[in-house]
Amino acid sequence: MAQALGEDLVQPSELQDDSSSLGSDSELSGPGPYRQADRYGFIGGSSAEPGPGHPPADLIRQREMKWVEMTSHWEKTMSRRYKKVKMQCRKGIPSALRARCWPLLCGAHVCQKNSPGTYQKLAEAPGDPQWMETIGRDLHRQFPLHEMFVSPQGHGQQGLLQVLKAYTLYRPEQGYCQAQGPVAAVLLMHLPPEEAFWCLVQICEVYLPGYYGPHMLPRVHKHLQQVGVGPLLYLPEWFLCLFARSLPFPTVLRVWDAFLSEGAKVLFRVGLTLVRLALGTAEQRGACPGLLETLGALRAIPPTQLQEEVFMSQVHGVALSERDLQREIRVQLAQLPESAPGPPPQPQARLAGAQAVFEAQQLAGARRGAKPEVPRIVVQPPEEPRPPRRKPQTRGKTFHGLLTRARGPPIEGPPRSHRGSASFLDTRF
Repeated sequence: MAQALGEDLVQPSELQDDSSSLGSDSELSGPGPYRQADRYGFIGGSSAEPGPGHPPADLIRQREMKWVEMTSHWEKTMSRRYKKVKMQCRKGIPSALRARCWPLLCGAHVCQKNSPGTYQKLAEAPGDPQWMETIGRDLHRQFPLHEMFVSPQGHGQQGLLQVLKAYTLYRPEQGYCQAQGPVAAVLLMHLPPEEAFWCLVQICEVYLPGYYGPHMLPRVHKHLQQVGVGPLLYLPEWFLCLFARSLPFPTVLRVWDAFLSEGAKVLFRVGLTLVRLALGTAEQRGACPGLLETLGALRAIPPTQLQEEVFMSQVHGVALSERDLQREIRVQLAQLPESAPGPPPQPQARLAGAQAVFEAQQLAGARRGAKPEVPRIVVQPPEEPRPPRRKPQTRGKTFHGLLTRARGPPIEGPPRSHRGSASFLDTRF
C-alpha cells in the first residue's frame, strides 16, 4: 500500500512549505538564530516545559518503575498481563523508556535477534541509484528544525539515509515511499539505527492497514463526497506517516505508544477524532463549501484541541473495535478492481497490536526450535519372586511364653506349677 500511495503523498508536500507541517511546535514558530532546543530536541520549540495536564514528576517515576518491572520479564508480562501493558501505553510510556519499550512492543527485538548482522550488511552494501537519489532529495524535509537533522552531514541525516537505504535493499519489491521518511526519523530520535530499521520493518509489514468507511461519521462522509475530498487527499499523510507531520510532537508520541500496543485501530480512531474536530458540527461543515476550505479545516484544527491528554482521551473514547476494522477491510477489498495498480493488498499479514505480534513470534520460535522426539523403549528387568510368607504357629502356646520369648531369656528360678498358679498370664487360651 505504501508503494501505491507514495506518488499521491508527494503532491501535497510539493505545494506547501516545510513549515506548514505540524510535526512539532517549533516548526510552527519558525527558525531563529539563538533559540535553544526544547525537551524533544526541536530548536525554538515551545515544549521546553511540560504542558497543562502533564503528570507530575512523582507519578512519572512510578510509571517508570512499572515499565522497568514489566520489561524485565517481558515474556511473562505479555503472556499474563497484557491488559496492564495496554493501559500503561494509553497513559503514555515515559520518555526515558521509549527506546526500551517500542522495540519490545512491535517485536523488533526478536527480528534483530533472529537476523544478526543483517542490518550491517545492508548498510554497507551500495543502494539502488534510483532510490538513493529520491531518498537524498527528501532527507532535508524530515523535521528540519530538529537538532539531529539540521546538518546534511550530521549523524541524523546520515543515519536516516542508511536506514531508508537498508529497507529498500531488504524489501526491493516495495522500495522507498516518501512516508517512510518521517516515520524513520521519529524512530531515530529514540533508537540506534539498527533498532530503528527493524522497527520500521515491523511497522511497514505488520501494522499498516487500509482505509475506513463511511459508517462511522455518515454526515461528514456525505460532506466530503459533495465537495470532492477523497481519502487520498488527506489519509496518506495521516496514516502512512503515522501522524508524525500532522500533530504536535508530544501527541505524536502518545499516538505511537497506543498504536504499537493496540495496532491499526488506533490510527482509525485518531483519524475519526480529527475529522470530527474539524467537521463534526453543522456550522463547521457550512463554513467549508468547497474542496480547498474542507482541506484547510482538516489542517487547521486549534492546537488546544490537539493537546496530548485532551486529545488522547477522545481518541480512546471512539467506539471502533478490531472486528469493525476487519469487516470494513473486507468491504473495501471487495470493491477494489482486479486491475488496480501496485501489489495486491494482504490484510491477513497485518497483526492487531503487540499481543498478536508476540503470539505470532512465540509460535514461530517454537516451530524453529522444535526438535523431533525420538521414542525411547525402556526395558525394566522382571522382579524376583519372593517366597510366600508363612503364618506363625501360635496354637497351644501361652501368652506368657510369647512375652518372655520376645523380651529375652527367662529369669532363673524354681519351676512354677501351672496348676497351682492363679495368675491370668499362666492360663491357656
